[in-house]
Amino acid sequence: MWQFWLIAAGVFFVGEIITVGFLIFWLGIASLIAMVVSFFTSNVILQMTVFIISSVLLILATKPFVKKFMKTENMITNAFSLVGKKALVIQEIDSVKGTGQIKVGGETWSALCEEDGIVPVDTEVKIVKIEGVKALVKPIKMAVTQN
Repeated sequence: MWQFWLIAAGVFFVGEIITVGFLIFWLGIASLIAMVVSFFTSNVILQMTVFIISSVLLILATKPFVKKFMKTENMITNAFSLVGKKALVIQEIDSVKGTGQIKVGGETWSALCEEDGIVPVDTEVKIVKIEGVKALVKPIKMAVTQN
């Protein structure tokens, strides 16, 4: 039965490599603990119990530690570092249609205007917010053309 636990641990470790949650890792460790237990007893129920209990204990014991070092709610990514920067409209922004593009720092972003209306090409805008994959902008110099 130890082979099963070894394979399960391998599957969990590969799953952890694919994901980023740092949760499946502890299931792999629990599988290894259950594998050690399988050397002393062939009782599958006892092995499963050890697996379940060690999984729960490892996850609960390390949850505060992981939360402390993996703070994601206030994480500033490259995208959010664009907020407040100036950009140039390279495709007319029409917030009603949801179309438009800006260029900032050599990158092209889809954009929406903070106000309803149309922002023409070559207008300088300021990035107010990042919403998903779109930049929310407001014109700096030129007034927005109303529909």
